Amino acid sequence: MTAEKVEKRSFDLPLRCNYLVQALEPTRQNGLLVIALHGHAMTPEEMLRLTAPLVGQEHRIASLQGPYQLWMDQDNQSRAKVAFHWTTSFEAEHSRLLHHDMILRVLKELGALAARAVLVGFSQSVSLNYRFVCTHPAAVRGVIGICGGIPSDWEQAPYRQSRAAALHITTREDQYYPPAVTERYPERLRRFLPDVEFHLLEGPHRIPSAARPIVQRWLERLSQG
Repeated sequence: MTAEKVEKRSFDLPLRCNYLVQALEPTRQNGLLVIALHGHAMTPEEMLRLTAPLVGQEHRIASLQGPYQLWMDQDNQSRAKVAFHWTTSFEAEHSRLLHHDMILRVLKELGALAARAVLVGFSQSVSLNYRFVCTHPAAVRGVIGICGGIPSDWEQAPYRQSRAAALHITTREDQYYPPAVTERYPERLRRFLPDVEFHLLEGPHRIPSAARPIVQRWLERLSQG
């Protein structure tokens, strides 16, 4: 068999997408909708547990599940854990479009106004969220990136100026996104996001508890704006 005789074909099928919604008490209906996207090899349940104390009790949270699954070994247990992720290097453009469509669908299902919606991403989902807000520049009010990167094609791709404010939080001991790289993020993000706030906190690759007051003050500013 030669390569000239092999034809690649594709077709689309409906994809089941899952997300969790944390409801608010009736007295707390004026907050923002926070759409939370987990990192590689995580679950929406984990991301919801991490996001709730991060943003406080005033905001509704929708925690999305990445469309791709993988098995994770669990120590001293006979059964593996199923976790999820968002993309790989194989045909990454399709994963990016799917990520965008999932966010747009959740915004529509929950009836969220763009001015009252914020994305929160950790690790792998951060760069995808930056792609989203600069591809759909009026879709959400803000984007929070924690211990994640900027799209590799940030300076080359045809992104658009976005209305979204950006809060980027990174940690000093992050083995994937070290300060030598992330200290240039504010300047680079302002290429398409004019309202950028940046914080370098102590700790490894995780959502630091010290980020809570920073995030909650930032969300309060957006909710009042």
